[in-house]
Amino acid sequence: MTKTVQPDSLVTLHYRIALENGQPLISTFEGTPATLQLGAGELLPTLETVLTGLAEGAERQFTLAPEQAFGAHRAELIERVRREHMPEEEIEALTIMEFSAPDGTRYSGLVREIDTESALIDFNHPLAGKTIRFDVRIIGVV
Repeated sequence: MTKTVQPDSLVTLHYRIALENGQPLISTFEGTPATLQLGAGELLPTLETVLTGLAEGAERQFTLAPEQAFGAHRAELIERVRREHMPEEEIEALTIMEFSAPDGTRYSGLVREIDTESALIDFNHPLAGKTIRFDVRIIGVV
C-alpha cells in the first residue's frame, strides 16, 4: 500500500526551488534528500499544502505566484537607516545585515545603497515578488 503525504507527515524528498526561468536557487536533487516534518514550520505553508496528497514516488512541478510563495514585494519594508544606528564596521551595498528589534527579535535586511549618512535597507524576503518553481520527488512518508 502506497503512503500519501498528510498535513502532519514526516516526509523524505528531493526538492528544488527555482526562479520562473528555471534558475535553481536551492536543490537537494544532486545530493542528500531532505527529511521534513510537515506542520512544524520547516516549509512555507503553501509548499506543505502542495505536498499534501502526493504518494511515495510522485514527482511534480508547481509554479507559485509571489503571493503563494514568499509574498509580494512591499515598498513599506524598504527604509532608510541612519548610519549612527548601524555597526561601525565597513558595510557595502548588496550585503545582508542583521538587526535586532527592541524585543530582541532578530531580522535581516539587504543593504540596497549606503553612504556616510545612511543606508537604504530592504527588509523584504529576497524572493518576495518573484514567481517560483517548486519541483519535488517524494521518497518516503511516515
